[in-house]
Amino acid sequence: MMDHLTEKLGIKVEGIVTTDFVGLGVAMGTGEADLGAFGPAGFVMAQKEFGNMSVMAQAIRYGAPTYHGQWMTNDSSICNPGTLKSGTALVNTDDGIAQVDALDAVALQIGIYFGDSGKAQGENVDAGTVSPGMSCTADLSNVVGKTVAFTNESSTSGYQYPTLQLRNAGINDDQYEKVFAGGHDGSVAAVYNGDADFGVAYDDARRTMRKTNPDVGENVIVFNLTAEIPNDVIAVRTDLPDSLKGAIYYNMDAYLKTEEGEAVSDEVFGWTDMQVAKDSDFDIVREANEKLGIND
Repeated sequence: MMDHLTEKLGIKVEGIVTTDFVGLGVAMGTGEADLGAFGPAGFVMAQKEFGNMSVMAQAIRYGAPTYHGQWMTNDSSICNPGTLKSGTALVNTDDGIAQVDALDAVALQIGIYFGDSGKAQGENVDAGTVSPGMSCTADLSNVVGKTVAFTNESSTSGYQYPTLQLRNAGINDDQYEKVFAGGHDGSVAAVYNGDADFGVAYDDARRTMRKTNPDVGENVIVFNLTAEIPNDVIAVRTDLPDSLKGAIYYNMDAYLKTEEGEAVSDEVFGWTDMQVAKDSDFDIVREANEKLGIND
């Protein structure tokens, strides 16, 4: 993408990799970077601290501008009777959480591959055939007295929304043991390996383990979801000329629509499209931060 932007904009565009969203916020806040890809919480925190950045583009994944966190367990005994099913997924609806066929979920599920013909059941990797994902429905009260693996404190789907969800359900922080796995793949691994009773990550982070552990979908069960969260964004420094911001958006969008761009963005970011972002879309994230006392 950097080469594409360099060619189309007529200026040298260089990419840098930061260790986390905090580092990216500092890079943009100090002028080391002019644009960057943030998760929703990372953007909100960086904008509040530095104030010199705004949202430009929001990710679209398989037609949706939002995503959610998923609750995972290795203990099928917590599932409500009759709800533990293979090749299924959970989705948020106006009437609450519903269980659907994995192919009908917006997020690409474990055991599903995505190609030119769209989504299809069944995926093979070097380690073997990837098991379809198991899901069920179960109450969050099951986490009381147990160990929960979160990703890190700056993660919207891997910590902030799940923590607020527990508090809203009357479950205080001291009623379960909290561990941080360092990332979404780490949270899945903690549940898979039995290092944690429960874990949270984006839907469907089980895919991060499928190439080495193709049975992850049957051993890590999704049983609940967080509320919907705005997808991650591309933020730009506010002092860039509007004409340059427009050119960056136009050429990034055009790149995503090429065969190369589609493959790169899906593999690296999980993006399938993008749309113009609005700052107000992230008010819900700011409200969550305020309730959790984050970045006071």
